[in-house]
Amino acid sequence: MSIHPTAIISSKAELGNNVSIGPYSIVGDDVILHDDVRIASHCVIEGPSEFGIGSIFFPFVSAGQVPHDLKYRGERSRLRAGDRNTFREFTTLHRGTQGGGNLTEIGSDNLFMAQAHIAHDCQIGNHVIFANGATLAGHVIVEDYATLGAYAGIHQFCRVGKHAFIGAYSVVVKDALPYARTVGNHARCYGQNSLGLRRRGFSKEEISRITHAFRLLLAAKLNTSQAVEAIKKELSGWSEIDYLIEFIESSKRGVTK
Repeated sequence: MSIHPTAIISSKAELGNNVSIGPYSIVGDDVILHDDVRIASHCVIEGPSEFGIGSIFFPFVSAGQVPHDLKYRGERSRLRAGDRNTFREFTTLHRGTQGGGNLTEIGSDNLFMAQAHIAHDCQIGNHVIFANGATLAGHVIVEDYATLGAYAGIHQFCRVGKHAFIGAYSVVVKDALPYARTVGNHARCYGQNSLGLRRRGFSKEEISRITHAFRLLLAAKLNTSQAVEAIKKELSGWSEIDYLIEFIESSKRGVTK
């Protein structure tokens, strides 16, 4: 273990093997750092919070603080993050609230670029990229392999689907469709994210089916319910299409079109 003499580590924190903590960083009560976690200088990590194997904190990260929620009354809540996440400079991560199950949860292998903000009760999957200043309000769900552009803002209780791309400076107030490019203020959907899907290893056949589904959804002059029925009739039975249908039908805020 490598702990700089100016770092302040609570006696109630739990540190795994090969943890590194830089100058002037603070690790508070009920913080759990698993093996190979690296914390640079001037970071503040409060608990209850937990960070998995190989997590990296760059300078001035603030994690595990109480939420920006006026309804919060000091109840015990948590922040839990998986393995190999990278938190770049000035990223902020808040614990949950009673209204959201007292938990903010982050998966593994995510990149949070400088000044990204994860508010209370958010749920983030795996392999997600947050560009500089990307911001989640409370209770947002971001699913696997999504990408949020610089300074994109996601409204409370919205959901961002798998492999979604949110353009820079976008304001998303409804659920952002999986596989899609969602851009603008307020955001609109501009069809499938073909480049991103190719990079993620989707086959030509899978991309072709997704493209056809988005034509029915966005360009066929059908309302959402009619488009979903058309997609079911023509394309159901393929896993990527069934997931898209489920995403639309389970949406509580409506989807961005």
